[in-house]
Amino acid sequence: MTTDIFNSAGEKLDYAFHGNSEDFSNLVLIGHGVTGNKDRPWIGTFADQLAAAGQNAIRFSFSGNGDSQGEFRNSTISKEVGDLGAMIDAAERAGYENITVVGHSMGGAVGVIRAASDARIKKLISLAGMVYTAKFNKVEFSDQTPDSGFMWDEEDCPYAQTFVDDMNSIDNVLAQGEKISVPWLLVHGTADDVVPIQESHDIFEKATTGDKKLMEVADASHVFSDDGLQPMIDAVIGWLNA
Repeated sequence: MTTDIFNSAGEKLDYAFHGNSEDFSNLVLIGHGVTGNKDRPWIGTFADQLAAAGQNAIRFSFSGNGDSQGEFRNSTISKEVGDLGAMIDAAERAGYENITVVGHSMGGAVGVIRAASDARIKKLISLAGMVYTAKFNKVEFSDQTPDSGFMWDEEDCPYAQTFVDDMNSIDNVLAQGEKISVPWLLVHGTADDVVPIQESHDIFEKATTGDKKLMEVADASHVFSDDGLQPMIDAVIGWLNA
């Protein structure tokens, strides 16, 4: 895909395509986590290997992140659900029918919410997916003041009241997880100290319909760094190509 993609606010979303541009049999959309973007090295490696395994992939940055238009202070789960919808709209217009959504961390919550109501998503993959949004906000940013502080002391990532309100309003995505009826793979590192692996176990137990699989990656961190990256990628590719 080479077309410009805009969200409902008219903001252009930055993305990169990996794969065969003449093959419309499948497409994997990769969404990042809070304070992330499509250009994190591990995401690029992931997309490259997906393409090499016959899975077309698009890694994209949610609005306000990376090179996508918009302000980071407006970046919330609810807005990113809309961004993901814009990406799916563009993929559908391009001719893709077998669309898989991959969401990492907060992007995992985005994917669950979207997949619970968007039948165009044929498969869902959650990587260290966030489940308890209000709890995450409280644990990670309790030392910051909304509209004056920063997320993890990153000055490009202001901690906004809009983010706080959205996280608290959602509270958790367990109810949406119960509605997922498409094949769903959850992958989580046992050494994740940002989103505890128990969150994947909790939502997996709630999801009683469809084909679900939970895979643990031993000693892997939240971003599957070092020795955790390849096992995660192998698990995803094996599942997609099964």
